[in-house]
Amino acid sequence: MTALNELPYRPCVGILLLNSDGLVFAGQRITMQSDIWQMPQGGIDSGEAPRAAAHRELAEETGIDAVEVIGESRDWHRYDLPADLLGKVWRGRYRGQEQKWFAMRFLGTAADIDLDAHEPEFRTWRWMDADALVRQIVPFKQAVYAAVVDEFAPLIEPG
Repeated sequence: MTALNELPYRPCVGILLLNSDGLVFAGQRITMQSDIWQMPQGGIDSGEAPRAAAHRELAEETGIDAVEVIGESRDWHRYDLPADLLGKVWRGRYRGQEQKWFAMRFLGTAADIDLDAHEPEFRTWRWMDADALVRQIVPFKQAVYAAVVDEFAPLIEPG
């Protein structure tokens, strides 16, 4: 059996989606029953480029495809799963995720947002202030969210 600290990180993308008011798209996972909000994110398929994965994941989770990429994180960001989730999610194959983040500008309207466009992952959504979102993510992802918001801060403004 592989020691948990020897498990790899799951390759993943995250999307900081901004509207014209400088607010960030946030969703509540169907599986979460608390007031936890998060940005769209998901795994990178074998052979898939991170940018392509970001567009695919955004479309699958939100129905949104009317976007422009306005930023890409310099580095990959990692987080470890808490002990109570290790060995339970992703069939126990990963210790956490290693994410490439993309900042995107939303070019559509609320009518373009369809949480049921694919297999539903979010139960509801809203536009949030980026700093408020950092405070409302699960604690084990909070450092990654803070780093991503800090890196993309020059892009997080109205217009």
